[in-house]
Amino acid sequence: MAGHFEATPGGGAAVALDEVEISILRSLAVQLLELIGPGDQPADGEDPLAALFAEGPSKPPTDPALARLFPDAYGGPGGSEGSAGAGKPEEEQELRERSAEFRRFTEMDLRTGKRDDALAVVRTLDALSPAPDGGAVLTLTGEECLSWLRSLNDLRLTIGTRLEVSDEDQGEEGSLYRLPDSDPRKPMVMAYLWLGALQESLVETLMP
Repeated sequence: MAGHFEATPGGGAAVALDEVEISILRSLAVQLLELIGPGDQPADGEDPLAALFAEGPSKPPTDPALARLFPDAYGGPGGSEGSAGAGKPEEEQELRERSAEFRRFTEMDLRTGKRDDALAVVRTLDALSPAPDGGAVLTLTGEECLSWLRSLNDLRLTIGTRLEVSDEDQGEEGSLYRLPDSDPRKPMVMAYLWLGALQESLVETLMP
């Protein structure tokens, strides 16, 4: 089980983690929470229902990692319609307006979902009962598995953006695997590759 998820009764999964792995996962999840932000809380005396219908931002985040986590829905990098084959200026303007409208009414909910997933990672790790060697077996319910999958993906997107990882870099023979130990990016690269292996293991475990 060490390093690889295994299925558990009821649609869950379990994996053995050592003390260092637990610490790294928790630290990364906390950093993800800090990146996403605490969310908008109703001010004292403000109607909580009003916050439910508050509009979000209309422009993409300036932080590249956040822009990767919350891409434009239309026409922008990572958007659902892509940026290839840009059309006429009026068509591009229409796509920008559609993206702004979509973002205004969805980004706050997306941020809430990503915060909830990262919090699930932190809470399940905090609930572990360490063995004498400091390691533990993480056992997740089916719902917790989905939160972990989404949060692992968010972490990889964030780290990949910081590393400026390209699709070519992700192959087994890619440049990430050939970085010398002296490269200051090496620890982050190792975390990126490890998170990918964890994510793949969990996906395979949950497949029927």
